[in-house]
Amino acid sequence: MESEKIINPPSGFTAFALFLVSLVIATIFIEAIPPLAIAIGFIAFVGVLPGCIIVNPNESRVLTLFGKYVGTIKKDGFFWVNPFTQKKKVSLRAFNLNGQQLKVNDSIGNPIEIAAVIVWQIKDTASAVFAVENYIQYVNIQSEAAVRHLANSFPYDNLEDETATITLRGGAEQVSLLLEKELNERLARAGIEVLEARISHLAYAPEIAHSMLQVQQASAIIAARRLIVEGAVGMVEMALNKLSEKNIVELDEERKAAMVSNLLVVLCGDRSVNPVVNTGTLYH
Repeated sequence: MESEKIINPPSGFTAFALFLVSLVIATIFIEAIPPLAIAIGFIAFVGVLPGCIIVNPNESRVLTLFGKYVGTIKKDGFFWVNPFTQKKKVSLRAFNLNGQQLKVNDSIGNPIEIAAVIVWQIKDTASAVFAVENYIQYVNIQSEAAVRHLANSFPYDNLEDETATITLRGGAEQVSLLLEKELNERLARAGIEVLEARISHLAYAPEIAHSMLQVQQASAIIAARRLIVEGAVGMVEMALNKLSEKNIVELDEERKAAMVSNLLVVLCGDRSVNPVVNTGTLYH
């Protein structure tokens, strides 16, 4: 595999000036010595002018001469090179790849939809041109393979796998770093560097989306109830301690149980309660 070789060819303005001088000389000798004038003009048009190239900012030219790699011009400007070299334009700008939505299974077998946005740039023009057939197609295929592998490596969330330390939904930063690392390893052969990789779309597949939504809702309700119960128990404990500390009322175990029951009903209920005034006692 060829490694990139940066070259700085001579200025094209000198070559173009030589071309103009050749035309003037050919014009002078066109009547006196026609064969010489024709030869000078032919050399100017064939040997000088085709070698002039313009390289725009953030572009490059990969040069090959009779099948051999000569070098790469990365500096912008007007240059002259061997007119027989082939000059392939390679952009050095950053490219955006908005990957299509893929339907894959996560690490525990749930079908999900996933897509990624990838920002990449060519760093080694020789590898991009000579190591792979079509570097743009290569990026597309390898990016899809990397996203599929990433989706197969982690669960969507930890509802079904509570031991998972990284999930696709909850570990966005870690998942992005892992995807970027894998893409750089896959695309290094083509001389391509991945600048950024992010998950742009993540969802359960339509056939299980409704069921998983119900699971998420149930988990949220259970978590909320657990928090409410913990808070209610703390408040009941605080109320009993305060009553005991200030000697407001003496409560036996049965009255304490009744008070705890009433407070828990009030604090844990999902509806507002209506007070009931008891004019008697607990036993009558």
